[in-house]
Amino acid sequence: MAGPRILYLHGFCSSPASWKARLLSERLGAAGLGDRFACPLLPPVPLAAIATAEALLASSDAPTTLVGSSLGGYYASWLAEKHDLRAVLINPAVMAPVLLAELVGTHNNFHTGETFQFSREHVEQLYALDTPCVTPSRYLLLVETGDEVLDYRRAAARYAGSCQRILPGGDHSFTRFPDFVPQIIEFCGL
Repeated sequence: MAGPRILYLHGFCSSPASWKARLLSERLGAAGLGDRFACPLLPPVPLAAIATAEALLASSDAPTTLVGSSLGGYYASWLAEKHDLRAVLINPAVMAPVLLAELVGTHNNFHTGETFQFSREHVEQLYALDTPCVTPSRYLLLVETGDEVLDYRRAAARYAGSCQRILPGGDHSFTRFPDFVPQIIEFCGL
């Protein structure tokens, strides 16, 4: 069996080129653990994004910890509960269907420039991925109170009983991410 690995799930309109994904990949690479990190380009269609993540989970018998940012955190919760995994959630979109219902329309990926349509059907797919109950012991929650997109209190309440780091200030990008990379790596067992 291979050693533990991390599957990073980026947020809406993001990609493996996000600064958090790149920094985590670089830090693991510098520690000789670059082969233990995967961050796929998730399709904008929620069920296709889940299928992409599940294909990567099925491709190895190595113990995997999910790291999800924003919408990736929403996906990580669903996958963690379904597949009995642990997850690090960074400013997770705990109410993704409600939030993204307001964003139906045309979007551009921040990094690739790809244009895509986000539809009402995609919002319905997000509702289908709602996780009504979570197992607090699975999660490390990282949120900043200055998140301008999501109310950090919803995440704190949703993951009550989990290991939580609620930091003052910051923004939706989780500005203190570099400070928490060692804790994330430790939580993931690498």
